[in-house]
Amino acid sequence: MSQLNGPFTGGPTLRDGVTMPWLGLGVWKTKDGDEVIHAVKSAIEIGYRSIDTASAYKNEEGVGQAIQESGVPREELFITTKVFNSEQGYEQTLQAYESSRKKLGLDVIDLYLIHWPVKDKFRETWKALIHLQKEGYVKSIGVSNFQTHHLNSIIEDTGVVPVVNQVEFHPLLSQRELLKYCQDQNIQLEAWSPLLQGNLDIPLLQDLAQKYGKTPAQIVLRWDIQQGVITIPKSINADRIRENAGIFDFTLSDEDVLAIEGLNKNHRYGPDPDNFNF
Repeated sequence: MSQLNGPFTGGPTLRDGVTMPWLGLGVWKTKDGDEVIHAVKSAIEIGYRSIDTASAYKNEEGVGQAIQESGVPREELFITTKVFNSEQGYEQTLQAYESSRKKLGLDVIDLYLIHWPVKDKFRETWKALIHLQKEGYVKSIGVSNFQTHHLNSIIEDTGVVPVVNQVEFHPLLSQRELLKYCQDQNIQLEAWSPLLQGNLDIPLLQDLAQKYGKTPAQIVLRWDIQQGVITIPKSINADRIRENAGIFDFTLSDEDVLAIEGLNKNHRYGPDPDNFNF
């Protein structure tokens, strides 16, 4: 992996050779229209180059408008979107991709993910993503919310390994086994809801924030990247978006990284991929 040389100028090289920024803006639950346009334009103006959306978020059009109005060359941006559960299956996925591409106003999507491992469908969905990549419609393909057995299934079925697995990952859900599996397979882990959906009033995080002269949010985001995990905190507040980027001018000690890991309770704020009503 490349050096942690800033949120906007570097990041890990994925197994397909594409470089992805360490830090991105997530737009889950951000309203389409002015809210998402303002958030994305603020992030890009601050220096962010990675934006993460999804069909299910219903804000791809606003993200696309913000990209167009940002004035930043397309090749400098890294745009992720996802195919949702109701859109899965081979042909349906190809149609879903085209719908997302048009809403985003893009010729090519940088990273296209399967949003959830929908039983009896995710294998065919993965084959559709492979096709889209071979045809040049997407640069990189990956998955979201996949457990190790889901990953094994599509790898054994197609021989194609996802470059990214985006999962719920934070100090109360540190996913040790999945992280090791992904590292062994050269699959880049990416954290959604890295900031515990705002539940940062944990004494250890407060203490470390004071120790390093940072906020609890910055401590958690730094913890992500020191483990080689890409992180995409969501915010609609420009000051908070800027604050979330202030994680590249300090380093947590090994002891503090382990202490944060010790907070793990296998606690999910989102659905369990193995027990989810798709």
